[in-house]
Formats: sequence, C-alpha cells, structure tokens
Amino acid sequence: MPRFTIHIRDEWLAVPCRDTTNNIRWLGQEALKRYMKNKPDNGGITAVKDTRFVVRRCQSLGLLDADDTIDDVLEDNDFVELAIEGDTMSPDFIPCQPGVSHLTAAYREPAEYLALDGNSLTSTDLVNLGRGLYKIKLTLEAERKVVQSRELLDTIVKENKVVYGITTGFGKFARTVIPVSKLKELQENLVRSHSSGVGNPLSPERTRMLLALRINVLAKGHSGISLETLHAMIQAFNASCLSFVPEKGTVGASGDLAPLSHLALGLMGEGKMWSPKSGWADAKYVLEAHGLKPISLRPKEGLALINGTQMITSLGAEAVERAQAIAQQADIIAALTLEVLKGTTKAFDSDIHALRPHPGQIDVALRFRSLLDSDHHPSQIAESHRFCDRVQDAYTMRCCPQVHGVVNDTIKFVQNIINTEINSATDNPMVFAERGETISGGNFHGEYPAKALDFLAIAVHELASISERRTERLCNPSLSELPAFLVNEGGLNSGFMIAHCTAAALVSENKVLCHPSSVDSLSTSAATEDHVSMGGWAARKALRVVEHVEQVLAIELLAACQGIEFLRPLRTTTPLEKVYELVRSVVKPWIKDRFMSPDIEAVHRLLLDQKVWNVAKPYIDKYQTEYIPESRPISPTAFSLESPASPRKRLRHE
Repeated sequence: MPRFTIHIRDEWLAVPCRDTTNNIRWLGQEALKRYMKNKPDNGGITAVKDTRFVVRRCQSLGLLDADDTIDDVLEDNDFVELAIEGDTMSPDFIPCQPGVSHLTAAYREPAEYLALDGNSLTSTDLVNLGRGLYKIKLTLEAERKVVQSRELLDTIVKENKVVYGITTGFGKFARTVIPVSKLKELQENLVRSHSSGVGNPLSPERTRMLLALRINVLAKGHSGISLETLHAMIQAFNASCLSFVPEKGTVGASGDLAPLSHLALGLMGEGKMWSPKSGWADAKYVLEAHGLKPISLRPKEGLALINGTQMITSLGAEAVERAQAIAQQADIIAALTLEVLKGTTKAFDSDIHALRPHPGQIDVALRFRSLLDSDHHPSQIAESHRFCDRVQDAYTMRCCPQVHGVVNDTIKFVQNIINTEINSATDNPMVFAERGETISGGNFHGEYPAKALDFLAIAVHELASISERRTERLCNPSLSELPAFLVNEGGLNSGFMIAHCTAAALVSENKVLCHPSSVDSLSTSAATEDHVSMGGWAARKALRVVEHVEQVLAIELLAACQGIEFLRPLRTTTPLEKVYELVRSVVKPWIKDRFMSPDIEAVHRLLLDQKVWNVAKPYIDKYQTEYIPESRPISPTAFSLESPASPRKRLRHE
C-alpha cells in the first residue's frame, strides 16, 4: 500500500493511502487527524474541515494543488510538509545552497559500481562518487580483512582486556575502564557528544564524498568495524541517504571528529538526513523510507566511524581536482588574451624552457605553442602585427609558462598527497589482526593534507592574480589599443569596468584566504590533544580560493572574447576560434550595457564542466603526439642573425 511521510509542525507522520485517486486535500486532512490524535489539546485545532493549510513537497518545496490527485503529483514514500495557515515554515527544513547540488528529485541510482578495497581510490574517483555517477561495493579481499579485524576486537571484549577506545573512555578519560555492559552506550555517547559542529551543512555531493571516503578507509580492515555495519553504510550511500554534517567544528586532530560524528549520527537514525526523495527530514524517517535500518554500534565502532582525516581529504580531493581543471584552462584563456593584445609567441620557444626544465613550465609553454600562431594553425591576427615595433610583451603574457608552470607542479604535488591520504588508515587505535594486537598511534593527525591544501591555495591563487592583470590590460585602452572597457560609446556604456573590479575584489579576498591555516594550533581535550592541524579550514578555504580563481578566469575569458569582436574580420587560430565559438554559444557579444552577472555565471559553468578544455584538448593532443616542426616566425621581438658567424666575421663586426 502506498505510504507518505508528512511533516506537521514538529511531528513526522506516516499516512497510508489505499486509493491514490484521492486528492491532496484528502491526504492533508488525514494527516491532520493523526496529528490531532497525538496532542492532548488536539494541537489547538478545533475541526479538520475548518483548518486551512497548504501542502508542499519537502524536496523542492513546490506547492501542491489541493485538487490534484495523489497519483498525479506524488510517488510512494514521498516526503511532504503540511503548513497550517498562520504557522511559519518549519525550521526543520534546511535548504541546500542554491546551484550547488545536482542530486535532485530527478536523481536515479546509477547502474555502475565502483569496488572499494581501501588501496586504489583516486581523487577523481572520489569526486565522481560525490556526483552520483557510481554506487559502491567492497572487494572480497576487503571483506575478508574487515571480518578478520572484527574477530580480534570481539576476542578483546570477551577476554575483558583493557584497550583504549574499546573498553576505556576517550581522550582525557583514556584511563577510565568501562564495564562490558556499557560498551554499546559508550560508543553511542561518543557519537552524540562529538556531534557538536556548527554552520551550514555540507552539500549532498560533498557528504557523499565524505561517506564514500570513510567507507574506503574502513575497508582497509584496520579499524575494527563489523562487516554488517560497513554494509549498512554502503546501503545508505547507494540510496544517497546523507547525514546533516555542519562544515565547521574540526581542528584536524584527532581527525575530523565533529563532522564524522554528525555523519555517523544520521546513520544511527538520529539528527537530520537528506535524500533525493525526501529532502531534509529526521534521519530515522529517511532511512525507513528507503527500507534501511539505523546502525547499532558494537564496541569500538563509534570510534571507528569518527576518527580520521576524511573531511579534510574529501574536500581537498574536490579542491585539487578543480584546481587541475582550471589550471589547464587558464593556459587556453591566457593564450586567447595574448592574441587579442597582439603578443608574440617567441617567449614560448622550446629552447628557452629547456634551459630551465621545470616540468610544469615546459608543459605550459608547449600548450601555448599548440594554440597560438604557427604553420600548423596560422592566425590572421598574429600576421597583422608581425612587423610591429614592440620589443617584448608584459610579464603577464611573457611569463605565463613560469607562473602557470609552478601552479601545475604544485597541483601534482598536492594530488599525490591527497591520493595517498585517501587510501590511508587514519584510525586510532589501529587493529593489526595478523599480529593479534591493537596499537595506538597518530595517523589521525591531519598535518599532511592541511599543509598540502595550504600550498594548493597559495599556488592556484596566482592564476587569478596574473589573470586579473591581463583583464586590466584588455580593459585599459592605453595598453590594449581597444575601446575603453571593451565597449562602444564609452560613457553611455561602462562595458567591463565593474567586471574587472569584481576580479580585483576576488583576488584581494584570496590574498587573505591564502594565509596558511596549518601554521596555527590550539591545544584541546585538556592538553591530551596538544597539537592540531586546523586542516578543516585549510580545505574549506582552498575550495573557496579555487572557486574565486575560476570566476576571475571566467571574467578574463569573457573580456578576451569581447576583444576579438574589435579585431574582426581577422581570425585567430583554429583552436582559439573554437573556444570563442563555445563562449558565444552561451554569451552573446557585448553591444551595449546589460545585466552582466548571468554572463559570468554562464562562462564559469563552462569552466566547471571543463568544456573550454574539451574544445581545445584535441588540438593540444595532436600537436604533442604528431611531429609538427616548431614555428619560429621572424619578429622584431627577437634578434637573430641569418646564419652563425665565424669567429673572424664576428671580430670584423665588432
């Protein structure tokens, strides 16, 4: 029989419906009857038929017409809110950040599985798990290790041994021995008391990443989790039943205790939970609606669920993946700007970069050569200023390989640390089933990902810093030889004047965000945890820095494409024309002033979806894989002789 979960004021009510041809008004009245039964004073409601109310879906908060049939507008197990006239909207509903979540009511569970073994997950895999592209399952070897590890813990409990976190309290209470009869309560109390985070909840995608990563770490078989509990976590992940996890509250040692406790609390059926079907609701109802049961904690399982660096690492994985994507696209955008500003390709000569052979610098220079004027991809714009009297370009164009290059190398360094951390056991104590013992250590300390993410923020910020300066050159007529602020009828129109100000504001904000959080430490837990990493803030601000970089580069890309309009009918190279066409598919040329924010958002979305990279990548790949002789056109920006002079001729010259 179809059933609907209805929220009225502070109550959740399950309302069965034998006949779904009934209308929404009937469903609301049935829910009111049940609500009144539970209240001594009928909840202040005198008569159901006289009560005016509106009904909305929990997921989208869309209002439902009272005359619509249930069958037409709801599905079995849907979550609905009934708001009585005069009441305010329930505070239990927590909106997701607009534009962040792609896991909506239209979400369908994916058919493909990703097998987790605790050893081979990558940052790319983790981000894809967050986006809902895969379900997860354990490998047989991982299941074997988990069972082995649990058997050792059960033996410890049976033999009444004193082991930290299993038969003792935590932190300052490590010397307090807990009776066997209270070990379950010990673990539940741990999760409840440590669920003390504050702030906005992580988005559903980020919570999926957090849950998937915790499952991966537990799959290593060194935490003592039971296979039953781990399978329950996997079922919750595959159904996208996601706990309310506040973004603030972790100091990054002993692990991310507060956020991971909130993650575990929802799995216990307590606190709030989100799913594509329900939106935000009480965890027990969300689990029940998906045919799942709350987990029941065994000895050490609470500690196994909350001790680790998974919030730092999961947010760090997203940050480093987005940083890599925007760093690749930054080269393309800078190349387009260089074309518009009539710069030279000489600074990207491979011989220059062979003399300073940093890998990132060499890669960036090669990408510039593959996109800019050459025998392979001639540019009419480049040909139009071939014999100009400019000697060399500004640093913001000439030094892109050196500046962008070190960003690329730093991203690879950080990615290596994040991928190692993704597949690391960060619990305490560690369970070594093969040795028959548990050992207390410090793998929960978040200094590795914290330091790495501080490095990432500092490095990737430079892409925005140099991009904003290029945007200034595009907008400044004394530097660009283009109309001021890239618009006709300046004065009547302001063009890109304030778009550039936005870029400058974001760059300035990044300068503050780039201060390393991991240089700070505050002693906690009565000096038991006397040095911490502050990695949670390192991860969150790294993500914010990356987002600002994306937005600054979106503004530069818009400005560069607008600059092209003033150089027509001349055309740039084929790959850069493809980039121009992509931008023009979502943003039309700037003829006169209009509302600009949607344009910036549209191009930012192109960068997030890596569409700029995908358009240019085939040309870059072809240049790299095929033997295409390097073009070295004659230009006054480089001095060269017809042929190498003999020593005697050189002497005569002198």
